[in-house]
Amino acid sequence: MAEKSQFEILWEKVKERARPLINPVSFDTFIEGLVPVDVVNRKLVLKALTETGAGTITKSHLPQLREAAVSADVGLSDVVIIVDGSSTYTLEEAPDALEEVSVRTDKRFTFDSFVVGESNKFVCAAAKSVASAPGENFNPLYIYGGTGLGKTHLMQAIANELAEKKPSLRVLYTTSEKFLNDFVDSLARKGDGREARFRNRYRNVDVLLIDDIQFWAGKYGVQEAFFHTFNELLSQHKQIVITSDCPARELTTLEERLRTRFEGGLIADVQPPDLETKIAILKRKALEKKYIIPDDVLAFLVKNSDNNVRTLEGRLNTVIFASKLHEEPISLSLAATALQEAISEDEEEVTPDAIIRASAEYFKISREELIGKSKRQELVKARQVCTYLMCEMLSMPLVSVGKEMGGRDHATVIYSREKVAELIKVSDATAKQVNDIKSIILKQ
Repeated sequence: MAEKSQFEILWEKVKERARPLINPVSFDTFIEGLVPVDVVNRKLVLKALTETGAGTITKSHLPQLREAAVSADVGLSDVVIIVDGSSTYTLEEAPDALEEVSVRTDKRFTFDSFVVGESNKFVCAAAKSVASAPGENFNPLYIYGGTGLGKTHLMQAIANELAEKKPSLRVLYTTSEKFLNDFVDSLARKGDGREARFRNRYRNVDVLLIDDIQFWAGKYGVQEAFFHTFNELLSQHKQIVITSDCPARELTTLEERLRTRFEGGLIADVQPPDLETKIAILKRKALEKKYIIPDDVLAFLVKNSDNNVRTLEGRLNTVIFASKLHEEPISLSLAATALQEAISEDEEEVTPDAIIRASAEYFKISREELIGKSKRQELVKARQVCTYLMCEMLSMPLVSVGKEMGGRDHATVIYSREKVAELIKVSDATAKQVNDIKSIILKQ
């Protein structure tokens, strides 16, 4: 008998909880035949065979399935029903009020969930000020800092705060890559209205938030488009918030007139967290996972660590998984064994090539298959795990990770990283894969 996938294991646990909640005839007719195909944003995606079946489940049984997903206590928050033959599906509800849908925000990214320390209290205060009075304080707000320090968290916290507190405002959160793609699309066919739609989309907003503008370096067409968008919004006292991985003055391949406009507002940097802030971050992450970590273990996890918060969370996930796997309480000795002395000088020697080589070895595929373009499910999963490990174990810009993984774009890297991070929370099999590959890497 073939080994069950992580999705099937989750679905079996949810079905156990759902069966007592649904009429037996309805359960056997509509629920039993659902096929689990994905987990995204803690939601289990279930495929129905027919439109009629999907409609009946959505209308009559979705609340019970949602209750079962949560009560199964496997980390799921919801289920989503799609129809057999559908290649795409939407996992988000309709946006709050007039919030735009260029790139979805993560509703967990709020000011309350952002851990404030000496290194970031200034930029956090600036972001809160913008959210409380958009267009009046610090316009534009330019946030910069290294990978994994919380820039995107603050951007999305602004968007989420505005959606909740000022629902009448039109808020558009997007990435520099999405803006670039929309701009290129607007030029594809002259005269079909695309240029007008592009202008209207980005200029008819009250708040525009754009992540990672460093990717526009050397792309003067999109810089020109943003320059005019920027001027139009600023002339109407509309709020603009931008993030980058470096100060505006260092974006030497960005036009001078753009840099000077950025410098006309407030430039705030997110500094690397100090020891106390790192520990506070881990405590918050542990509580989100319903764990309390001893202080000596927290100190061990942050010892000699880099400044990437995702790396810290990855170490925490490794220790939590080891505790569940061995059915032992979390202790310093368990943490040291689980990480296999990963927190050492050896970690600095890990390279992109070492991660790719170890991943290919683990999944028994070639390097070419791992970083290639094939859409075979097993190759896509291996590729996503490898991308996650590269983001977690190396302090590299996302664009550099994409280049190492066969020239993939920034958005694909983010999707892979976040998807595997979510799977680790709900799938012991995925957590074991990640842990085993780390062991191979550190032994190379």
